[in-house]
Amino acid sequence: MTHSDLSSAPASSPEPLSAVTTLVENLLAGNRRALARVITLIENDRAEAHDVLAALYRSTGRAHIIGVTGSPGAGKSTLVNALAKAYRQRGYTVGIIAVDPTSPFTGGALLGDRVRMRDLSGDPGVFIRSMATRGSLGGLAQATADAILALDAAGFQRVLVETVGVGQAEVDIASTAHSTVVVEAPGMGDEVQAIKAGILEIADILAVNKADRDGANRTVTALHMVLGSGGPSMRQVLHHGQLLDAGLPAPAVDAGWTPPIIKTIALRDQGIDELLEAIEQHRSHLQASGELQRREEDRARTALIRILQAAVLQRLQAAMPAWQLRQLVADVAGRELDPYSAADRLLPAVLSAQ
Repeated sequence: MTHSDLSSAPASSPEPLSAVTTLVENLLAGNRRALARVITLIENDRAEAHDVLAALYRSTGRAHIIGVTGSPGAGKSTLVNALAKAYRQRGYTVGIIAVDPTSPFTGGALLGDRVRMRDLSGDPGVFIRSMATRGSLGGLAQATADAILALDAAGFQRVLVETVGVGQAEVDIASTAHSTVVVEAPGMGDEVQAIKAGILEIADILAVNKADRDGANRTVTALHMVLGSGGPSMRQVLHHGQLLDAGLPAPAVDAGWTPPIIKTIALRDQGIDELLEAIEQHRSHLQASGELQRREEDRARTALIRILQAAVLQRLQAAMPAWQLRQLVADVAGRELDPYSAADRLLPAVLSAQ
């Protein structure tokens, strides 16, 4: 298996403690096979994955995590590929997590972004993994945060996380990444939708990709107006080629940082160095302003809540017979019981479970 071999190993019996220790030691020593194995354990939610992550945790906190999100078709994968190459040219090691939609047949990643990143194959300083959303809201796989920890512990200095796309709820990349790049492209339709989705509020950097297309400058102008860089106080957006008042509040951004807007043509590697510089400037800002510590605390809070939610569900499933849960669901669906009362009935089973 090479560093870019992203296939998941089949489920097997739990790893003995000695095997877990060996796995951790090999990962920390830079063994790519061990890293791939750990991420497979994470994806499959194996119990030993928790032991591995606990052992790795003190070796994390060094990587800068860069989220890349935007509408489908904006060229996120091509941009990530170009950005990774630029980082490698500067001597950084790069981990990439490409979050794909889930196949309804296999439960695995459907698109396989690594297919679109062939330029990086064979580079020992790059590790790519496709992960399935498996129904996760926000476009991020539940296991993504843990996979980031594994890449961090393995010594990757920059970790790029590409999300599946933008929807009304797909903004949780902001709670995962240190720097979030929102990718827009001219001619994609209605910028109002992106603003309504709250996607611009999470942007630390905006990349207008495919900037050789008609309308690129109009898209840049519209984004400047939305961000409050110019124009009247009432928010304006580009809607089918016309600037319109949207009546939207200013994006909730770091008060000491104004998101730069970078024009890129990822297929030609144009604007990529400027995008990299903007990311590194944002990293320096986070460190100097103390914002990095706040974001780390937000990430820790999000991780803790996520783990607690999973633990509660596991306890519930272990404590309550499946037929009883199905009956409660049927009662709620039949309007014989409201969801709040149903939850109140379930809580004692969770609290009493050992």
